[in-house]
Amino acid sequence: MRVCKQLAVFVANRPGTLAQVSKILAQEGINILGLSVADAVDHAVLRLIVSDPNKAIHLLEDAGLLVLDTDVLALKLQNTPGNISKLSEALANENINIAYAYGGLDESNSEGTLYLKVSDTEKAKEVISKLAL
Repeated sequence: MRVCKQLAVFVANRPGTLAQVSKILAQEGINILGLSVADAVDHAVLRLIVSDPNKAIHLLEDAGLLVLDTDVLALKLQNTPGNISKLSEALANENINIAYAYGGLDESNSEGTLYLKVSDTEKAKEVISKLAL
């Protein structure tokens, strides 16, 4: 488990915006490691975990995009039924809210990465480190 910087990039909700953002990053050798898209009527928020967040922020802001960054937990999770239940219950028992989460894996993989935005990162790390996930 590690704390990593997530970028929230505010874009127009129309075809081509993800292509534009990903091209800006790719041209500078920045890899997208995690991605979530939240849509609204006229805009979308791209949540990105990237290989070089500081450089990505500068590139995207230079392109005229609004970028906010926040810390999230990156948790390796075994592909086993009940692990998300164990995780969310343990955090809830310590009054730690999961604001949002995203991740995934292929069924043939034994492990995936789950990105969590929580109300108390340090406390969540302590709780999670005690779980067998």
